[in-house]
Amino acid sequence: MKELRAERLQVMLSPEELAALDDFRFKHRMPTRAAAVRELLKLGLAGMGTDAAAGVKSSDYGVFNRGPEGHTQMEEADGK
Repeated sequence: MKELRAERLQVMLSPEELAALDDFRFKHRMPTRAAAVRELLKLGLAGMGTDAAAGVKSSDYGVFNRGPEGHTQMEEADGK
């Protein structure tokens, strides 16, 4: 059964990242790079215990915290 794919995502990769993607693709006999990327996303999300449909915001994954005025700031080493 074909899935509806209504969103297009463009990703820039370094030569090393592209080689790793292609290695994964060929090792697992995937028909396209897009299929390999979808599988890696699925594996990565599952490995983190994340349900993609759970409504988690992308900002929940960042290295930066929101500051009091809405801008981003790095979290201090002492965890404050």
